[in-house]
Amino acid sequence: MILSRYLGKEDYGTYRQILYVYNTLLIIFSAGLPKVFSYYLPRYDLAMGKDVVFKITKVLFYSGAIFSIFLFTFSGAISNILKNPQLALGLKWFSPIPMFLLPSLGIEGIFSTYNRTKYVAFYNIITRSLLLLFVVLPVIVISTNYIYAIYGWIIISFISLIIALFFKNIPFKGIKSVQSHLSLKDVFQYSIPIAYASIAGIAIKAADQFFISRYYGTTIFAEFSNGFFEIPFVGMITGATSAVLMPKFSKINYDKADKSEIITLWSNALKKSVVLIYPMVIFCLFYSKIIINILFTDAYANSSKYFTTAMILNFFNVIIFAPLLFSLGKSKFYAQLFFGTAICKWLLGFLIIALFHNPISIAIFSVLVSIITTFIALSYSSKLIGVSFLTLFPIRKLIIISLHSLFSILPIFIILKFLIPLNSLVYEILIAIICYLFFLYITAKLFRIDYKSVFLPLLISTKI
Repeated sequence: MILSRYLGKEDYGTYRQILYVYNTLLIIFSAGLPKVFSYYLPRYDLAMGKDVVFKITKVLFYSGAIFSIFLFTFSGAISNILKNPQLALGLKWFSPIPMFLLPSLGIEGIFSTYNRTKYVAFYNIITRSLLLLFVVLPVIVISTNYIYAIYGWIIISFISLIIALFFKNIPFKGIKSVQSHLSLKDVFQYSIPIAYASIAGIAIKAADQFFISRYYGTTIFAEFSNGFFEIPFVGMITGATSAVLMPKFSKINYDKADKSEIITLWSNALKKSVVLIYPMVIFCLFYSKIIINILFTDAYANSSKYFTTAMILNFFNVIIFAPLLFSLGKSKFYAQLFFGTAICKWLLGFLIIALFHNPISIAIFSVLVSIITTFIALSYSSKLIGVSFLTLFPIRKLIIISLHSLFSILPIFIILKFLIPLNSLVYEILIAIICYLFFLYITAKLFRIDYKSVFLPLLISTKI
C-alpha cells in the first residue's frame, strides 16, 4: 500500500514479481515441513518435542540455503520467463532472504499445539512491524527504488531469524531435550505428500499471475496484484483456525477417539468463522472502489474490479478442509485433487486468454475453479466421515448470515452514496463502518444470529 505510492508502476510491478517468484518457490523448498509441527508435536512430551522442533528447524535452514542458491543462480532465466530484464538484479539481491526466513516457519504450529497462541500474536506483531519499517523506510528516506526495499528485507530477515529461534524455544524453556524416535524419514513421509499438494496449490495461484504478467505487461500486473487479493482478515481468521484445529484433529485421530468430536470442533469453528467473515465480505463488496482508492490511490482504480472478483471466493474458502483431510490420513487425495485442479487451470487458462482477451476473465475463471475444488473436497470428506454434505456446508445458515449483512449495509450505502454524499472517502467509509456495525447488532435478533457469543470470547480467550 505504501510502496505503491512511492514507486512507479514499473518498479512496483517488478517488486511484486519478486514476491510472486519467492512465494511460488517457497512451497517447493519448505517441502511441507511447517505442517509437521502440528501433526507430530501433540504425540510427544515436551522433552521429546524440543528434539522434534530442533530437527525440523535444522532441515528448514538447509532447505532455505538451497533456495537462496537457486534464486541467485537462476535469476536470469526467471526474468526471461517473465519478460522483465529488471527482475534478474532484484532476484540476486533478494536471494539471501530465504536462508533466513525458512527456519522461522512453524511458529503457529508449535504454540497452537501447546495452547499458547498468544505468543503467535506477539511474534507476528513484532516481526511484521519490523518488516514494514525496514522495507518502507529506505524507499521513503533514501531512494524511491525497489532495490532499497530489498535491502531492508535482507536486514530484517536476519533479525527475524534470531527472534524466531528465541520464540521456538519458549515452550521448552528449562526442559532438557530427549532424543525422540521421530526420524527424518518419518518427517518426510508425512510432509512430502503435503508438499506435493502445496506445489499444486501454488501452481494454481501462480497461474493467474503468470498469465497476467506474461500476456498483459508490468502495468496491468501491478493493477492485478493490488486488486486480486482476498480480504487479509479472512486469511488471518481461517489460518489461525486451521493452526488450532490441526493438532486437535491429529490427537483425536491418534487416540482413535470418536470422529463425532471432529465434527463438533469443525462445526463450532465454522460457525464462528462465518459470523466474523461474511459481514466483512459483504461490506467490502459494496465499498471495494473506495477501499482500493484509499489503500493504493486512484492510480489503481482499475484494481477494484479484481478486488470485487476475488472477494467472491471468501464466501467459500471460509471452509477449511485441509486439517480435516490431513487428520484422517487422506493427504494423498488432497494432493491428487490439487494436482488435477492445477492441470485444469493451466490448460484452460490459455483457452480463456484466447477467447476473451481480457485480464478480468482470468480472475473470474480463477475464482470459479477454487469454488469447484472446495465443493469436491467437502463432498469427499462428508462421505468419508459418514455425514451429509450440508453438515459440512450448512448452506441455510450461510445464506441467513449473508442476507442479514446485505440487509444491514444496503440502506447505509444508499444514504451515503445518494442522499448524504460526503466529500472525503475516509470519512465516508468510517461512518459506513460504524453505522453498519450498529445496524448489524440491533437487527441480529431478527435473523437469530448471536454475534455476542462469538465476539465477546475473543476479548477473553483465544480458544475456539
